[in-house]
Amino acid sequence: MTTVGDVFALIRELRDTTRAELVVTTSLSRTAVAARVAALLDLGLIEETERAPSTGGRPATMLSFDADAGIVLCVAIGISRTRLAVCNLAGEIVATADIDQEMALGPEDLLPDVVKRLDVLLAELPGVPVYGIGVSLPGPVDRERGCSRDSPILRGWDGVELRPYFADFSTAPVLLDNDANAIALGERGGERERIDDLLVLKVSTGLGAGIIAGGELQRGASQAAGEFGHNKTPAAAGLACRCGDTGCLETIAAGWAVVHALQQRGYSVRHMRDVVELAHAGDPEVRRMIRDSGRHIGEVVAAAVNLLNPKVLVIAGDLARAYEIFVAGLRETLYGNATAMSTRELEVVQAAHGGHSAVVGTAVMVLDEVLSPRAVDQLVARGPRP
Repeated sequence: MTTVGDVFALIRELRDTTRAELVVTTSLSRTAVAARVAALLDLGLIEETERAPSTGGRPATMLSFDADAGIVLCVAIGISRTRLAVCNLAGEIVATADIDQEMALGPEDLLPDVVKRLDVLLAELPGVPVYGIGVSLPGPVDRERGCSRDSPILRGWDGVELRPYFADFSTAPVLLDNDANAIALGERGGERERIDDLLVLKVSTGLGAGIIAGGELQRGASQAAGEFGHNKTPAAAGLACRCGDTGCLETIAAGWAVVHALQQRGYSVRHMRDVVELAHAGDPEVRRMIRDSGRHIGEVVAAAVNLLNPKVLVIAGDLARAYEIFVAGLRETLYGNATAMSTRELEVVQAAHGGHSAVVGTAVMVLDEVLSPRAVDQLVARGPRP
């Protein structure tokens, strides 16, 4: 049966349509379409406007997805910076704020500050309903419990359920995922131009990948898909990784390793954003290290390209701001080690949303859930918002 939620999904995809077009598309009767449209109008998720007729006659009433009917709140937690955003129901950013934090700050210190900042952002949008809150974290996430899981970098976060921190702030559902997964959802594109086979590399303090294969986000059996930074590579043999093991790719290619190596050389840098600034200023040693990071990552990722055969490889994270330098090294080893067939149609691109990739992706993650046909049907069952 075609439900109210199904009709909304169609209007959301098309953005503009008419009742008559919905009758044809859904094969529902005019009465059934009218009832479903009325329910969506009551919820405020769609709006209707009159379109002037092109050749006289009665103007058609257009039905449009109302992206400003509500908002979602997005929290992209990083090691040294947490980015916040308010997005409309189309995933477009309305307002942002950043928290530059101490390295490895725990949830009991960071999240109360996050909630306060969100409250300030919401004060500029009084009365607009909050449909959901999204949180993305670096490393594996237990989505059901709402916590970090076995993360080698978020010490003090593992097993700490994050939803209670938002309980007094909003009754909206709180969803969590890995940051690279969220970015992949944001980079796959809309329904009309959706990329079904996509690989995202988030290259920041740590390394992580988001994988979309056959149109579906791949999280893995234990939600740990994409942790390629801890693949072993001969170039890192014997080097200690922050995960407690040795020989991981991160020890020679991740932001924390690059920062540490530069500090050992006397550079005054604290995180990858400082490194990127030096690269843009033309420092030859910094540029060489960023290019080497790309080489090491390309060598390891070549196996993933052979295995998954993505159409698009997206570079996201702090190092994406030094895209040309980094990708020059990555292309060198990626195309040298992957098969010609796997790379024949491969496009390597910079993340579309730049420094806001994680929050935009987090918004998409939330919207896919809270505006799904099932969720909309539940809203209809509860009745219009007061």
